Amino acid sequence: MNRENLENTINSESFKTLQISIDHSVANVTIDNPPVNVLDIKLMTELRQVLTVFAENSTIKVIVFDSANPDFFIAHVDMSLIDEPDAFSELEKESPAGLNVFQAFGELLRNQPQVTIIKLKGIARGGGAEFIAAADMSFAAIGQGKLAQCEALMGIIPGGGATQYLSSKMGRARALEVILGAAVFDAVTAERYGWINRAIPADKIDEFIYTLSHNIASLPEGVISTAKRVIPAKNLYNGYKLENDGWAELFKIPAAEKLIRGGIQKGAQTKAGELKLEEILRGLSGS
Repeated sequence: MNRENLENTINSESFKTLQISIDHSVANVTIDNPPVNVLDIKLMTELRQVLTVFAENSTIKVIVFDSANPDFFIAHVDMSLIDEPDAFSELEKESPAGLNVFQAFGELLRNQPQVTIIKLKGIARGGGAEFIAAADMSFAAIGQGKLAQCEALMGIIPGGGATQYLSSKMGRARALEVILGAAVFDAVTAERYGWINRAIPADKIDEFIYTLSHNIASLPEGVISTAKRVIPAKNLYNGYKLENDGWAELFKIPAAEKLIRGGIQKGAQTKAGELKLEEILRGLSGS
């Protein structure tokens, strides 16, 4: 697919949750799913569509993901889906054997032929933080970019790869701190822990990402694909099974449903509620 056909394909999709632009061989994908960019069926479906289209196009060398919302990158998986147990059934049909739909989503990103880069300026929790950890590189704006795995406060553990990504990136002790502490990490601490590549001053991050992405995109043919082949993403399939089994078991316990429903009632998935989500969930659990 040439550049013109690619742009026609992207434009013809009429994405509802994404804004897409192409500059030379760099694609910029801006997440725009108000009010807080929850990872709902529509957003996940459209991100999968974009990744699939780009995977089949050799003219795109780098994909940069950012958000139209200055406060939120991806808030987390849509909590209201607790009332729609079959919501992901169609996406599950496309998932490789042995992976749940969220793990498969992460693997799609991890195995993308292009270099994938995150520009984080707002909050990314749960599935949003997992998306960031699955990308090739991630950079966060100091004072703006924040990360959290909040699932423990809902009575569950991460189920979309975080247990495996984080233990690989930062070691077991820090991964346990992130998952069980369920606190919000600022950009500087996230860098120190190895969660992201770098924390960058907010007034410098746009220029930095632009330069890095275009420098990579201008490399001689074959360099990117060879580098990604000889520095492969770690095989996490055995760990994914353990993660999915534990995640599914915890969902059977009434506490999870109670906490998730209670969180929604207290304002989760609204802008005001999401800015203090950990406080809301801790209040519900009495901790």
